[in-house]
Amino acid sequence: MQRTTTAGRGVARRRFLAGVAAGQLATASAARATGVEEEKMKVAVGSDHAGFSLKGAVVQLLRSWGYTVSDVGTQSVEPVDFPDITRKVCDEILAGRAQRGVVIGGTGAGACIAANKMPRIRAVLCHDTYSAHECVEHDDANVLCLGAWIVGSKLVEEILPAFLNAKFISTDADFQRRLRKVAEMEKR
Repeated sequence: MQRTTTAGRGVARRRFLAGVAAGQLATASAARATGVEEEKMKVAVGSDHAGFSLKGAVVQLLRSWGYTVSDVGTQSVEPVDFPDITRKVCDEILAGRAQRGVVIGGTGAGACIAANKMPRIRAVLCHDTYSAHECVEHDDANVLCLGAWIVGSKLVEEILPAFLNAKFISTDADFQRRLRKVAEMEKR
């Protein structure tokens, strides 16, 4: 895996679209070229009233890309509490009916906090593509939280595939050790 050093800080960072991310992009391109597509995962999507304006575009995009989507609500701009919708998305993952989830709020921050209260859920707030794939590759994230007041549909077109096409780098001992520590924290 290629690494670069952040100037002056001595912190190792993986280059964008190097290593695993580049390999996944190449594999997806090769699959399209040969006509052999891998089966798309199931994705649970939900929003509160503040995220409702973006949810339709997210659901439509995912379906157009061949994903099976479970839309758990809300279905209007009438006020609804984000923890209720977040729980529905997480329940789909925990029950095995979805492999990943997307929760959309005004900022997405509240949904991220709520989702991370649930065992075996690793939710992240991402408004950029780099974080969207890194959180899966390094931290095995399974719920993406988005802020409809922060990102628009064009940026979501880039964030969603970065999140959904990424795979956890399960062969990295450092990442495995860190996830075990996170799992221990859930037991407290």
